[in-house]
Amino acid sequence: MTERAPKTESKLLAIIGLVWGLSFIGAVLLFAIFRLSAVTVDALDNFPFFWYHWLVLGLVVVFMAHSEGYHGFQKNFSPRVLSRAWFLYHHPRPWLIVLAPVFLAGYIHINPVRQRITMMLTFGILMLIILIGYLPQPWRGIVDAGVVVGLSWGVVSLVIYGIRILGSRPFVYAPEVPGESEVNP
Repeated sequence: MTERAPKTESKLLAIIGLVWGLSFIGAVLLFAIFRLSAVTVDALDNFPFFWYHWLVLGLVVVFMAHSEGYHGFQKNFSPRVLSRAWFLYHHPRPWLIVLAPVFLAGYIHINPVRQRITMMLTFGILMLIILIGYLPQPWRGIVDAGVVVGLSWGVVSLVIYGIRILGSRPFVYAPEVPGESEVNP
């Protein structure tokens, strides 16, 4: 019993950390999707849309699907989050378990260059959120429609990468943890 108990305890802690971290990230994304969808629906229901509104809506949705959804989430954020989740599962450390959401998102215990990029990107996103809040309807709803598409793409990519990492398909993406060169097999 003494030999197996620490392994069982650490795996339980790792699972708790994964559930805590991934559910927090998922909840933040789903909350943003829900909140911004209401703004978009308000714009579509309560404001007249002329041809140029529809044109800008189409362009914004395509742009955000490509830049935020594909490049931001599918190619960068989602695989990094799942790679770091894989790392956390195999290297459970109590402080990383407690701080799982910020660890998985790449704010802590990540190489310094990536950490600076993450911090600058977060600051830029926060500034955009503030500025977009000043847009009048229907323009704010148009921009938010694109953000909803990008965030939804992000949630779907997180789920797909999560299934992929649990399945037999190879998942190779560096967790970018300092001092560790582990790449997921």
